[in-house]
Amino acid sequence: MPKRVLVLEAGTGASEHLIRTLRESDESLAVGGAHWDHFFLKNSTARQRWLVPPPAHPTYAAALHRLATREHIDAILPNADESVAALAARRQRFGSRLFMPSAAVVQLCQDKFGLATFLRRRGVPVPETRGLRRLGGIEATFRRLGSPVWCRVRSGCNSRGAAPVRTPEDARSWIRYWTAMRGLRVSDFTLAEYLPGRDFACLMLWKDGALVLAKTCERLSYFFAQSQPSGRSSMASLSKTVYEPRVVETCARAIRALDARASGAFSVDLKADEEGEPRITEINAGRLIAQAILLDRAGTYSLTHMYARLALGEPVTLRDEYDAPKDYYFVRNVDAEPLVFHASEFFDGIDDARVPTTVTANAPPAARAQHDGPRAPRTRRRFQVVAALDRHALEALFLDLRRLGEGMGLDITAFNVTET
Repeated sequence: MPKRVLVLEAGTGASEHLIRTLRESDESLAVGGAHWDHFFLKNSTARQRWLVPPPAHPTYAAALHRLATREHIDAILPNADESVAALAARRQRFGSRLFMPSAAVVQLCQDKFGLATFLRRRGVPVPETRGLRRLGGIEATFRRLGSPVWCRVRSGCNSRGAAPVRTPEDARSWIRYWTAMRGLRVSDFTLAEYLPGRDFACLMLWKDGALVLAKTCERLSYFFAQSQPSGRSSMASLSKTVYEPRVVETCARAIRALDARASGAFSVDLKADEEGEPRITEINAGRLIAQAILLDRAGTYSLTHMYARLALGEPVTLRDEYDAPKDYYFVRNVDAEPLVFHASEFFDGIDDARVPTTVTANAPPAARAQHDGPRAPRTRRRFQVVAALDRHALEALFLDLRRLGEGMGLDITAFNVTET
């Protein structure tokens, strides 16, 4: 009898990737989907689809348990904070059907202030964070943290209620808006040290306290960033794979601090400080984020496939737990199929019509070398380009310079960007 997997939040981007990848990686798997929203469920490609109550409903766990029993489901994979929390709180009922962290770990990770406090006390690098009880004492927090300060809600995702604020009055005005219009309380907010550096995601799979697989990427731009006060979100429109052992080491310290016997999926967000050191800003415990699309299509191992195998109780032994291919890009846009490609493919099928030249930009390096004469001896040079460009243009410029350098006998090895 084939193994049966139930993917929750079916019809959403992250869950549909899970469903497609599982079908492609193992044809023997029977993959079904469930959602509490009929419209999202209608959009799912799962062969079997079930409408269930929302996670906040008191019958949610019971309905899922009946469904899993009736349909002989072997593993349930939640894909949103709400379903993760609801199932973690009732994990005893589901037994081996759930492969996820403990209820205590899930609860702590879904409270960003509680998590930052917990990790900071254990020496794991996080931004210095202050919880709020009232609006009157914000000046002292600014004196402590400097300016700007990162203001955000202590729960939720996609930069909910997040914005950089430069003055105490900016912070008060922002919080007043959310309390008046969105029904939040002052105590739902935190003020944290602003981190100006690179934005990383590290997706990890753990089993009984051992790291099984880790993959890393860097977010370069974000969905609807220009219309968001924060200028960013966890939903990247452009990201790339990176090799960053410091990121993995920091995340591994955090997971071991949370639970020495941790099991399940952990999606960790990090921002770098002024010195470039990565600090953890949040942990999505018990689920994979949409960056799995990029990380599944690059490297030796499929994160999603390994996740399902672990959830089904199958043994997984990998040669190296850090799978870090470099220079794969992930492009997403609304109503467009996500694209993953290697940097070497960036110019394939594209003719450059920007500058007239006798030798096309797409000509192979040998042809350009013949046109330009023999290669000069290799030397180390430093160039500085000063311009106001968005991250898409900057990344394209880097790839263009690297390609140009190959034709000139140069290796473009570093490309540093200052945020101005």
